[in-house]
Amino acid sequence: MRIALAQLNCHIGNFEGNLKKMLAAVASAKSEGADLICFPELAVCGYPPRDFLEFDDFIRKSYASVESLLQASEGIGIIAGAPTHNPVVEGKDLFNSAYFLYNGKQIGVQHKTLLPTYDIFDEYRYFEPASEFHTIEFKGKKIALSVCEDIWNVGNENPLYTICPLDEMMHEKPDFIINISASPFDYGQASRRIHVVRSNVQRYGIPMFYVNHVGAQTDIIFDGGSIVMSPDGKVFDEMPYFDESLKVYDLDAVMRSGQVSEQPKDKIKLIHDALVVGIRDYFQKLGFKQAILGLSGGIDSAVTAVLAARALGPENVRVLLMPSQFSSGHSVDDARRLAENLGIRYDIVAIKPMYEAYEAALQSYFEGLPFNVTEENIQARVRGTLLMAMSNKFGNILLNTTNKSEMAVGYGTLYGDMCGGISVLGDVYKTEVYELARYLNKDGEVIPENSIVKPPSAELRPGQKDSDSLPPYDILDQVLFQYIECRQGPRELIEMGFDEALVKRVLRMVNMNEFKREQAAPVLRVSSKGFGMGRRMPIVGKYLS
Repeated sequence: MRIALAQLNCHIGNFEGNLKKMLAAVASAKSEGADLICFPELAVCGYPPRDFLEFDDFIRKSYASVESLLQASEGIGIIAGAPTHNPVVEGKDLFNSAYFLYNGKQIGVQHKTLLPTYDIFDEYRYFEPASEFHTIEFKGKKIALSVCEDIWNVGNENPLYTICPLDEMMHEKPDFIINISASPFDYGQASRRIHVVRSNVQRYGIPMFYVNHVGAQTDIIFDGGSIVMSPDGKVFDEMPYFDESLKVYDLDAVMRSGQVSEQPKDKIKLIHDALVVGIRDYFQKLGFKQAILGLSGGIDSAVTAVLAARALGPENVRVLLMPSQFSSGHSVDDARRLAENLGIRYDIVAIKPMYEAYEAALQSYFEGLPFNVTEENIQARVRGTLLMAMSNKFGNILLNTTNKSEMAVGYGTLYGDMCGGISVLGDVYKTEVYELARYLNKDGEVIPENSIVKPPSAELRPGQKDSDSLPPYDILDQVLFQYIECRQGPRELIEMGFDEALVKRVLRMVNMNEFKREQAAPVLRVSSKGFGMGRRMPIVGKYLS
């Protein structure tokens, strides 16, 4: 048997576009002699469809696409993910299902059993879990068909669920496993994914064909990396990251194994590639072409500009340099040099006159009060207003450049430097931004060296440095990582050796600034715990305050 895996970049709700891709993949698989082609979880409608699933018309269109796939199944089996109606009145109205179509007939369907509700997932909001488990016979082979999370409860020291769906199928003695997935990217997920697939293969002693989505859906990014694993637990093949791909595999060759083909997993390269895809798909799927951002001469805006140019093309990226009386000359020079290196358009708009107009308007109210964060925030908001004006006038979507460290502790101005349609670096710690900068310069200087080596500064008052307000980033980021990604509380952090006063100060800043993050642009997710849908904290909670 020859089995094709089609990792596609589907678009939520774009039934016509998704179907067109799927039919093209079916035709290609047929031409390569495939007996069966497998598409990812909910590929018909795109993942995650969220509350679109509550619209009857959305479900009708999904069924219509499945009918078209049914007609295309002459001579080839098609496995495709789509929502299906639950005929039982009790319970949720829908299942998250894997269709098995062949020769114009539906020869099987397997509903998803394990419905995740952690991190970015909220599937039990919409779907009813499966209660029946059977293999599907196809061309003399028995196939254990499963959907994404249904393989993630094996070999887990702290299982989230009370059932392993594949355990329920094993008494029918399947020959191999197929898993259709929507497994979101984070820089550690590819390694975890292989571990989970291997745990299943070793548990059941049969090979697995695992197909995943690729591409971005607003903040959630999918990296592909579909896996074929032989019964000995070796990776027979791992498909490309961040690229649509169709590959056909011979089942007998997979059974014999001996071949190991696994993609490299360099953290910074993965983050880089994910952010480029995230920017590109955000624009393409919304029908936008051009981006704008403020270029300060600092590291964050520099990295964002390079990523945007790689994602959209330099001709589609515009930057504003907005110096104030507090901006250093080298910052303007560094920003100009970067724009010239990238070949992107830049304009210089000095904000001093606008800032002084605000000062004059407020002078009678602020008389006798010292310069403080108020005046700093006015500068940031002037810049935000200018960028949004350019965005409105020319249709360029504003990219937010705030990094995760700043976003965590509230080192940003609402309606100022936190403006934007999408946050590019909001899940990248400051220390990782520096690593990204070095990666971007690996083949020659793109980002001026001075932007990388100079002490970071918002330049909102004379001689300002980030270290005036924040702990050193190499320490701050360690505390933040342990608190945000690892969910370690103050006692655990202090036991790790972090200074008690530092811990209390940092955690208080994180918790006190939840209101800012609630109003922030969607953040491209590249870690296991990004800000946004996957981290839901109360704004007025007292814990650690």
